[in-house]
Amino acid sequence: MSKSGFFHNWIVKNLLLALTLVIVLMAGAIILLKVVTKHNHEIIVPDFTNLSVNEAQMVAQQHEMRIQVTDSVYVKRMGRGDVYRQNPKAGSHVKKGRRILLTINAVTPKSVTMPNLVGYSMRQAKAELLSRGLHLGRLIYINDIATNNVLKQIMSDKEILPGVQVESESVIDLVVGLNPSDDRTVIPCVIGSRYLNAVDAVHDRYLNIRSLTFDQTVKDYSDSLNAMVYRQSPQEEECLMGTGVSLFLTLDKNKVPAVPVQEITID
Repeated sequence: MSKSGFFHNWIVKNLLLALTLVIVLMAGAIILLKVVTKHNHEIIVPDFTNLSVNEAQMVAQQHEMRIQVTDSVYVKRMGRGDVYRQNPKAGSHVKKGRRILLTINAVTPKSVTMPNLVGYSMRQAKAELLSRGLHLGRLIYINDIATNNVLKQIMSDKEILPGVQVESESVIDLVVGLNPSDDRTVIPCVIGSRYLNAVDAVHDRYLNIRSLTFDQTVKDYSDSLNAMVYRQSPQEEECLMGTGVSLFLTLDKNKVPAVPVQEITID
């Protein structure tokens, strides 16, 4: 059969027609799929954190997204009902109409029972506070036979009795004993440490936080948790227990000097 006769054969013609039809249908399906799924028309998820639910709803509408509150936590330092966390995260690429899941700060604060810390060591009292969702505040030293023995528990400058209901994450100050023969400690170097780790290190040396200064890179409480200490005052030195330490924090890693690790002991 000649070449021209081959292409004029009705079987071949039907096969070529069918093949052409399949190619056209596949191309049309691909184009339709791109239109339906908005291929290459992704948008960037905005940052909803620290917005109220109403504010988040307006931002979502502007970006042709939907929001849904799926969970809540309680963070004392945040506004009641504000967005604490989101999924997908801010900056993610999604398609229009995507649903953003929000975790908000609880409107009603959680309450916990104030424990009895009198008679505990400072370290034991700190561990008990943390287990109850409370925070250690100032260490108020007074002369006593036993150093770092808890004598009173204070909240908002008033003595607080055990069994009282308090808001979760409340700050509790402790009045602790100080024997003049055992009243010295050493200020640790916390340069490069993150916020909460630095505070813990200062408290663990029986010292107070005199002040916390966050630079302009720290915008909110979430940022503060990742901020690192780039300066402290005083520096490492022996001092009286209860001395205040000032910490300066940033998110800019280039601002944090490299500090050699040293073990400091008291003779």
